[in-house]
Amino acid sequence: MTVSIQFTPKEQQRSAYDWADISHGSDRVGKARCTIQDSTIIIYSINIYPTWEGHGYGREFVDYCKNHFQVVIADRVRPTAVGFWEAMGFSNDNDGNWSYR
Repeated sequence: MTVSIQFTPKEQQRSAYDWADISHGSDRVGKARCTIQDSTIIIYSINIYPTWEGHGYGREFVDYCKNHFQVVIADRVRPTAVGFWEAMGFSNDNDGNWSYR
């Protein structure tokens, strides 16, 4: 799978968040809303577009983050998403967030 991740810093778009475009070849398959602080990334949401759901693009994005940041935090994980974050190797911080260090 050839997945590319392109971050647009919040300063470039007058946003409170850094946004990541998730692409497969020339197709944009999703986006993620994050905040990057030095070697830490906080992931607020990962949105894979319906046509592309179920093909592992969300996992690819999280793997990218694990390989490029020392600390990855999944912010306010919904109960229905706990299994995903557990499978990705994250630990429950017992405050609604899950982290990978």
